[in-house]
Amino acid sequence: MAEVLLETQKRENQTKSKLKVSRKKGMIPAIVYGSGETTQHLYVKEREIGKIIASGRNTLVNLKLEDASKLVLIKDVHYNVVTSNIMHVDFHIVSLKKTIEVSVPVHIVGECPGVKTQGGILEHVVREIKVRCLATDIPKAINIDVTNLNIGNNIILKDIVPPPNVEFLTTKDSILLNVVAPMKVEETTVADAAAATSTQPEVIAKGKKEEEGAEAAAPGAKDAGKKEAPKADAKAPKKG
Repeated sequence: MAEVLLETQKRENQTKSKLKVSRKKGMIPAIVYGSGETTQHLYVKEREIGKIIASGRNTLVNLKLEDASKLVLIKDVHYNVVTSNIMHVDFHIVSLKKTIEVSVPVHIVGECPGVKTQGGILEHVVREIKVRCLATDIPKAINIDVTNLNIGNNIILKDIVPPPNVEFLTTKDSILLNVVAPMKVEETTVADAAAATSTQPEVIAKGKKEEEGAEAAAPGAKDAGKKEAPKADAKAPKKG
């Protein structure tokens, strides 16, 4: 992997207010440490470090200090939670003679026939693979070819040949990619919807007629239930 040169400025202990002013000027506070060396506090240009981060977190950086240069990797980046601006960067010094462990992104290559012609769904199960290698052998990405993947097929890590001088540390049986069939959804056809709509008024009309018939029959039944009271005799019976 090619190295990227990054110039720095020494940073003395400063207050939060001064750091805020420096950030407004495009200078991001950073630290560099590792390999048993004393931690150093620095400034880096926001524009330059932004380009390096965009090119990949595993980019080798030749950090130019006041008295020397150090080969480093970006260990951590702190962002503003509101603006997403870079607030601070941690660099870790690496050795050219010792292997290191890093995570490398999985990159999909080609068009998947299981998706393009069969309507399947490509599931990206594992997005990073942990590897061990020298700093100069870190791959930018692990490329996975999907041009032969159909529905029901998958790609397992043990089927992938690692790049030269690189050892995979992620579990060999890990499924990286998987092509599955889409879920079937039951749909109501236009004919079924029209049939349901046409029958609904008939049911309502029938119910209405039954109600009207019941109301018409009710008065007769009510009158039939009434009995005429017998007329009282106008003359009272004589007392014996």
